[in-house]
Amino acid sequence: MSLAGCAPITFIITANRKVAEAFYGETLGLPLRRDDGFAAVFDLAGVALRVTEVPGHVPSAHPVLGWQVADIVATATALTARGVKFTIYDGMGQDALGIWTAPDGSAKVAFFNDPDGNALSLTQG
Repeated sequence: MSLAGCAPITFIITANRKVAEAFYGETLGLPLRRDDGFAAVFDLAGVALRVTEVPGHVPSAHPVLGWQVADIVATATALTARGVKFTIYDGMGQDALGIWTAPDGSAKVAFFNDPDGNALSLTQG
């Protein structure tokens, strides 16, 4: 059997589910599908995102989840207004919003963290 036609599910692990639920639901604006008592399940454009509490969780320094956006400047500006802080890396050459542009201009990427420190990203192109 192949998984090619099966819907994916993605997971975010948190040390504090209530704080993470507020971030993903209110700050990022993701619709809550349901809360099954173990995880808050958000809708990611048809894909399920399960936000699950695990005591002692250690966040990933590399992006665990990202979004393809049509206008990264508008999206980063809107998220900044909601309190999201974009990560500026030394020597990466990002702009004031934290957006890095590929040398050939084909892609733009911005990185930020959720309240647990899990790395997230926005990509245009």
